[in-house]
Amino acid sequence: MTLPRIGTPTILGFAIAALILASVPWLVPAYVSFELTFAGAYAIAILGLIILTGYNGQISLGHGAFMAIGGYTVAIAGQAWGLAPELSILLSALLCGLFGALVGIVALRLAGAYLALATYSLAVAVAPVLKRFKDLTGGAQGLTLTPLHVPAPFAALGSERYLYYETWFLAAVLFAASWFALQGRLGRALRALRDNEIAAISFGINASYYKSLAFAWSAALAGIAGSLIALATAYVSPDGYSLVLSLTLLIGAVLGGLSSLWGALAGGLVVEFLPIWAGTLNPAASSLIYGIALIVVMIVVPAGIVGAIQRAVFTITRPRTEGTSRRS
Repeated sequence: MTLPRIGTPTILGFAIAALILASVPWLVPAYVSFELTFAGAYAIAILGLIILTGYNGQISLGHGAFMAIGGYTVAIAGQAWGLAPELSILLSALLCGLFGALVGIVALRLAGAYLALATYSLAVAVAPVLKRFKDLTGGAQGLTLTPLHVPAPFAALGSERYLYYETWFLAAVLFAASWFALQGRLGRALRALRDNEIAAISFGINASYYKSLAFAWSAALAGIAGSLIALATAYVSPDGYSLVLSLTLLIGAVLGGLSSLWGALAGGLVVEFLPIWAGTLNPAASSLIYGIALIVVMIVVPAGIVGAIQRAVFTITRPRTEGTSRRS
């Protein structure tokens, strides 16, 4: 197995992002770093959507359901079994990955709008199901989590900064692992199935395996994101996992850019801070301002924020061969 070659721009991009993320909690107010914790969790969930939709071409409107499984797994495992948050997050990833694989197997017979409708039903059903099993999930009132315990070596950070670093450390690990995986055979297979499934199958690519794997991978990431948000809020309730959450994740993926993993980072920041910014402009019309802002962004940068940045960088740095050839 040959490791993918890492170019200088990629290394530089990771290094700059790591330096900025490590410095932010010491440069901004505590509430901003707390909001950035949510942005990091959303970025992890959106990363899964970019892998599923951007790289494999499968549309999902139900990723809020996987986040619900992740959040409730942390809450129930912490209360009933006394599991440490880190083990609960791992359990959430495993459960969501398994459930995602099952959904992926069912989705093999569906594509396009039919797959979107099937996952839409998943997002709509999650809240009533959670309310139905009151003894386990707390019903409509939800569950309150035990406040996060900061390990002794990190006590000086405080709970908010500790959770911030934990979230973004996990995000960095998952981004790096996803990037490496997508540079090899797995990434080529996913893209081939997205571009032309019949041709990909004729070249020996197992469509059932790779499409189910993409769903499982994406669902596991959403479960981790749901776990982190549950730990940050110390509370889970069915109303927090409505269809709006699933649509918000898809909006973040599209606005950030479905063609690049960096789009997850941009999408996480947008879905967390754009509604806050809209509310500061006019609290009474925050939803209207939010919607107008989304429309403007999609008109101005249809390839997403990261796509626009990449295009601008390419325009600035490309060699000016055309003008040189004319003068010669």
